[in-house]
Parts: sequence; C-alpha cells; structure tokens
Amino acid sequence: MTKKPRIIAVIGGGQCSKAEARLAEEVGRQLARRGAILVCGGLGGIMEAACRGASSEGGTTIGVLPGDNRQSANPYVQIPIVTNMGYARNVAVVKSGQAVIAVGGNYGTLSEISHALQSDIPVIGLNTWTIARNGREDKSIISAQSPTEAVDKALEMITKESGE
Repeated sequence: MTKKPRIIAVIGGGQCSKAEARLAEEVGRQLARRGAILVCGGLGGIMEAACRGASSEGGTTIGVLPGDNRQSANPYVQIPIVTNMGYARNVAVVKSGQAVIAVGGNYGTLSEISHALQSDIPVIGLNTWTIARNGREDKSIISAQSPTEAVDKALEMITKESGE
C-alpha cells in the first residue's frame, strides 16, 4: 500500500514584512525536509516565500490561483491550479491541506482560518491572528513560536488525525 502524502496549507498575506517572509520561507524548507507537500494561494508575499523555501529543499509546491492565468503563479509554484474564483479559492486552499499554517496575514488569511476551523482542519498560527469569543481568548488557533514548532505541530496533528 502506498503511503499518502502529507499536505500542509500555508496561508498569509500577498504582501508581508521581510521578517514574515523569513518565517514563511523557513516553514517551506521545514515542510520539504519532512516530505510534506505545500499548498497555498500561489501568489506573492507569504505564499511566494513559503514556496521558495520548499523549492530550495526539493519539495513539492501547489498554488491554487484566484484568476484564470497560470502565469500569475509565483515562480516557485510547481503545480498551478487555475480557478478563476477570486477569494472563493481560499476554501480550496485550506480544504486541500490536512493542517494549515498561518503566517502573518490580513482579512483574507482570517477568512481562510475560519474556513479551516469550520472544517475541523487544525490551524497553527505563527505571528498571525488570535481570536476571542465573549471577551475570552479562543484557543482554536494553535500558537507556534518558530517555523520549526509550527511544522512540528502541524505534522503532529495530522498523525493524531490519521492514527499513524
């Protein structure tokens, strides 16, 4: 029986700080080193940095693009998926992953976090959103302090889920 690949969605803003880009690039490197496939929105910012990191380690990168042109993918996306769905593609990005790592991000990232949590897909947050309900912190987003910790937690959640 063939072992199914582990797929981790990496989400974050199309524009980001240099510090956030460094975090995302290291997340991508760590995922590739551990044999996980990276899926993202395929554009710039966090998405490009994560794909650059994964590519530098020989990893596989998938970009679920908002438009109808595969050429819009960042140069590190190996498998572009053209949707012509705009932000609606966020659902496909997170539902394609067995876990989600959010790095930084704006409201598009927050919508992806929401879709993942509604689907019981674990979300690991690295320098990203926190949420509160009735004035109390909601711990649904699993906090990580480093790229290595984020990847460790994501892969651990997949292992628990699959019973490996």
